This record gives sequence, C-alpha cells and structure tokens, in this order.
Amino acid sequence: MRRFVYCALLLIIAFSVGFVPMWAKARESSARLAAATHELNLAQAQSALASAVLDLQRGNYELAREAASNFFTALRAETDSGTGSTLSPAQIEAVRPLLDQRDGIITMLARNDPASADQLADLYASYRVIMNP
Repeated sequence: MRRFVYCALLLIIAFSVGFVPMWAKARESSARLAAATHELNLAQAQSALASAVLDLQRGNYELAREAASNFFTALRAETDSGTGSTLSPAQIEAVRPLLDQRDGIITMLARNDPASADQLADLYASYRVIMNP
C-alpha cells in the first residue's frame, strides 16, 4: 500500500512540475493577447476615422458616415471597457468630448454637408494628439 501511495505522490509531483510552468505561460500569453486585441481595436478605430476623412474628401458622404460611425462605436467600446482598456484614465477623459461630437458629425454627413469635412479633419487631428502625445 505504501508503495502505491509513493508512486501516486511521485506522479502528482511530476504532473505538477510540467503543469505549473505551462499554466503560467498560458496565462501570460492570454494577457498579452488581450492587450494586443485592445491595441488592434484602437488602430482599427483610427483607421476608420482616417477612411472617413478620405472618403469625405472624395465626396462619398455615405461611406464617410459609415466609417465615422464605426470609429465612434469602437472608441465608445474602448472607453466603456473600464479597467480592461488600453487607454489611460487621462486619455479616456480626453476622448469624451470627441464622443460628444458623434451625433452632430453623423448628422452632417447624412445631410451631405460640406462643413463636415473640416469637423472630421479636426476630429482626426484631435484624436491623434490624444493617442500620441
């Protein structure tokens, strides 16, 4: 019976020696994946805003409206993610005024208002300053 207990104990120790390092590595990889996903979301948001500016310069208001809407949706999701956000608290506070412009810009784009070009360009410049101080 003792021999069986020693063998079982030895197997548990051997299993733990292999399991613990792999568990730690998996946990670290999971955290890095989450951070990379958040950064990707921010890059996609900036890309959507840049696309909106370019589409607007070409006179395609509908594509610009869709891209601007995607930008605001992604930015809202990032600010609402709380402690899981890759944005610093200062950045979150700085982008809140940008989010307040959403309805006005989307409405201007839906109406094909040429003045929306300046507002969208200013929004893009402000966003870049906030994200890359």
